[in-house]
Amino acid sequence: MRARNRRLLLVGGGLLSLILAAALILSAFEENLVFFFTPSEVHAREVPMDRTFRIGGLVEAGSVQRDQTSTDVFFRVTDTLETIDVRYSGILPDLFREGQGVVAEGRLTEEGLFVASRVLARHDETYMPVEAAEALQRAHEAGRQGQPAATAY
Repeated sequence: MRARNRRLLLVGGGLLSLILAAALILSAFEENLVFFFTPSEVHAREVPMDRTFRIGGLVEAGSVQRDQTSTDVFFRVTDTLETIDVRYSGILPDLFREGQGVVAEGRLTEEGLFVASRVLARHDETYMPVEAAEALQRAHEAGRQGQPAATAY
């Protein structure tokens, strides 16, 4: 094999390796990408049915129900316009309470029940995730104006 052919083979192998590495990195990034939606956007069916996503808002007062035979908890998340039923199996964060801000990560079933795999509660009196605070503000303003609160990200 001549030096020129060997050099072309090395350059081609290097380019192929770079392309493969970039494809693996992009694939891993896409698998870990989780979008945030409000209950109004979920009701408008703007959510992916086949992917994990997050919903956020306030835990509706009087909606928390605990299963006495398991660690299942049922509650509702609202953005003051729409409400989503959520089921979570596991131990909730200590700061989880009715009327408090919450972000739940999971999937939506065909029946419209959000099955959460993770629940995050705000950690002090002044904190709320930026996405949740903005969504609540949009929903509140849209409710006053009589418009739908769903917006595209």
